[in-house]
Amino acid sequence: MVVVPFYNLVILPGVTFYFQKEYFREIVKREAQVGDEVVFIMLKDDKNREEMTESDFYPIGATGVIERLDKDGNIGIRTTGRISIDTIEITPDDITVTATDRPDVEDMTDEEQQACFEEVRDAVLQFLQGYQWGILVKNYIMQWKSLGEMTATLSYHLNISNEEKYEIISEDSIVHRMKLMEKALYEYIEVQRIGSEAQKEQAESHEQIYREEAIKKQIEILQKRLDDMHPENVSDIRKFEQKIHDSAMNEEARAEAEKILNRMKQEGQNGHEYGMLYDYLDFVTGLCWEKADFSEIDLSEAENILEEDHFGLKKVKQRVIQQIAVMALNKKQSGSILLFVGAPGTGKTSIGQSIAKALHRKYARVSLGGVRDEAEIRGHRRTYVGAMPGRIMEGIRRSGASNPVMVLDEIDKLSHDYSGDPASALLEVLDPEQNSAFTDHYMNVPYDLSDVLFICTANSVDTIPEPLLNRMEVIQFPGYTESEKVQIARRHLLPKAMETMGMKASNLKVSDAALHSMISDYTMEAGVRGLKKCLDTLCRTAAVKLVKGEKKSVSVTPKKLKEFLDSRPIQHDRILKDAIPGVVTGLAWTQAGGDILFIEAVFTEGKGQTVITGQLGDVMKESIQIAISIVKGMYPKKAELFEKNDLHIHVPAGAIPKDGPSAGITMTTAIASLVTGKAVAPEYAMTGEVSLRGVVMPIGGLPEKLMAAVRAGIRTVFIPQENVEDLEEVAEEVKEKLNIIPVHKVQEVLKQTGIK
Repeated sequence: MVVVPFYNLVILPGVTFYFQKEYFREIVKREAQVGDEVVFIMLKDDKNREEMTESDFYPIGATGVIERLDKDGNIGIRTTGRISIDTIEITPDDITVTATDRPDVEDMTDEEQQACFEEVRDAVLQFLQGYQWGILVKNYIMQWKSLGEMTATLSYHLNISNEEKYEIISEDSIVHRMKLMEKALYEYIEVQRIGSEAQKEQAESHEQIYREEAIKKQIEILQKRLDDMHPENVSDIRKFEQKIHDSAMNEEARAEAEKILNRMKQEGQNGHEYGMLYDYLDFVTGLCWEKADFSEIDLSEAENILEEDHFGLKKVKQRVIQQIAVMALNKKQSGSILLFVGAPGTGKTSIGQSIAKALHRKYARVSLGGVRDEAEIRGHRRTYVGAMPGRIMEGIRRSGASNPVMVLDEIDKLSHDYSGDPASALLEVLDPEQNSAFTDHYMNVPYDLSDVLFICTANSVDTIPEPLLNRMEVIQFPGYTESEKVQIARRHLLPKAMETMGMKASNLKVSDAALHSMISDYTMEAGVRGLKKCLDTLCRTAAVKLVKGEKKSVSVTPKKLKEFLDSRPIQHDRILKDAIPGVVTGLAWTQAGGDILFIEAVFTEGKGQTVITGQLGDVMKESIQIAISIVKGMYPKKAELFEKNDLHIHVPAGAIPKDGPSAGITMTTAIASLVTGKAVAPEYAMTGEVSLRGVVMPIGGLPEKLMAAVRAGIRTVFIPQENVEDLEEVAEEVKEKLNIIPVHKVQEVLKQTGIK
């Protein structure tokens, strides 16, 4: 018995095959003779003899007998039946099998088989009538005796896959096998007909179905050939097939992508959904699905990068280095979600870029300012027209990595409406226990965000919902001192501005005195954003002078700033020249940093009413009521003043809305000063919330407020006792210029200021 492996043929019982000897070396090697039995076993893939293994074969084959073996190299084999293969043993020299017969299910008579065969044969002959060469092959066709012989003879040319050919061989039912052969042969006829008769209509409905299927397969074949000939013009289908194959998608994502690709094939380029399907596949295959290996972290290098890119921010950089050190020890993404909080221009966003650089990761920034629709985070469902992925997944795609450093900018500017709550959607994104299977509605498949290093930024935590804030660790950016701003301008902002304007270092000289003046007189901020604008303006003005040839080098001094900046200095609030009863200096926090404000109180003739002006919010109005009650309790003999006069309290500037509890001690001191007629020295300033018990309670934003005090020329500042620990966040340069006095009771402030 000779075992003959074959591929891509349909070998059925009762058919005579003719082969060349060189194709069956097993027959030659075994010196087979006429009458010897042959076993055909079918390969799943076309492989060389040396590569074959037992798993490469299908479990059903066929048997036959050698009928002809001539000197010209022709071999004739008549098949006798089908077999179920039990075992296959492959050695370098031979192949042996054990098998059992596999009989057919006789559910079709010989007459029915013959009628079916004649119908298909007539269809072939009818097809050939339109061709001159059809007469030449007619006699050959008339020699076919069965549908199986016809299928076997044409099997190498049939437009069906190897798996489909095996399906014919493995079918036990003669009825079902005949249907499969009939379908394959009709498709073969239609494929042949397409070449010259693509525009002809078919009379019968079943032929139309076969024709459509044949056309699709023919298009695929032709398109593949075109793609191979012109790789630069690969079709969309082939392009996405390759992308899906090459990607490291999880099983769920791959199944969804292949499903959409099949819809895209059926839709065709002229289909109304083709563009939507294309956009989806383009997005999904554009994502990086491969989980990145953790790269070694050089902590010294990270420290150097942070020092080079950012001046100051000592405590911020220390906390960032701690986070990086934890990651280096764990060899994976770990640690808290960092929330950088501070005034605009203090470096919150740019430090994210430095972290990405230090970790050798991609950087992605997602702006959340003004986002009010949950779909902006989770993506739109594809049932909607114009559906898009959410900003998180869009940022992942832009970065081209699965583990970027992603900065979620302006997280405090999120809002919500009837479209949903985007802040709630962020809970899953920022939760390490959940984001390993984050599902964007547009993608509809999970994506692992656990390797992404999320960093959030905000100007204030007041508007951030508590559940979202609890997932993050707040790191305050206190703002820069004047000397720090000078160094930042000298090291970073000015060189960058000159490079942008095309200047060399020799073209422009800016003195330190000019930088100090620019910072103190032309900007009013905790960060350096306004300073950057001023330096850009200065460089543009200098560029005009250089291009006009007025000078080869421009020097800028404080006296020339007005000429170069083309603007007037900002009028900062400064300490008052004269001490006036009822007027006290307070300290306030704004989103642009710290500032001073004056609380002004006067008595006017009236009936004991309280008049409040200056666009004060509800909290400040309550602070005024508390302050009045405290002062009345401390000075009962002065009660007549409140009964016979109206108390008018004003907080300049009137056009700016103000609110917050930290002016409570200032309100109380101002009213006490008015009642006693004792003025508070202008060089005093204070901040703190007060209770009806006269306790000075802690406040926020202390570093910014103290810097504002230094800028305004304040010498002594009263702060709540419980804020003493916050002084660690204040620059030494600021503390050296101030006499900071912690207080616990209102009476302590009044005593220190000389009122009581």
